[in-house]
Amino acid sequence: QLRLVESGGGSVQAGGSLRLSCLASGPIISRTLMAWFRRAPGNEREGVACINTLGGRTYSAESVKGRFTISQDGAKNTLYLQMIDLKPDDTAIYYCAADPSVRCAFVPNDFNYWGQGTQVTVSS
Repeated sequence: QLRLVESGGGSVQAGGSLRLSCLASGPIISRTLMAWFRRAPGNEREGVACINTLGGRTYSAESVKGRFTISQDGAKNTLYLQMIDLKPDDTAIYYCAADPSVRCAFVPNDFNYWGQGTQVTVSS
């Protein structure tokens, strides 16, 4: 029903920037809520940021506020995560997720669709 493909990951030094992309295919009704999650080595999957794709409202985790920005290009069916001032603790696999809902609670089980993930590595 819905396919999500992440791209844009890579290796950068601390203080650098990256922009992740998530290309979505399938009905927009299945992805009214989209989000970025990440899983660091040895850690549980945690929510990073999410967006209501219909109204544009965004929500961010406290750990990334002021550094990460979620946005979308509706015409291109693409979700973005702009990351600046990256830190070694940001090293993780970043996942794009979607759900036919409207309210973000950063609960992984609430999301029906997931991409395969893209690796972000930040060195000191």
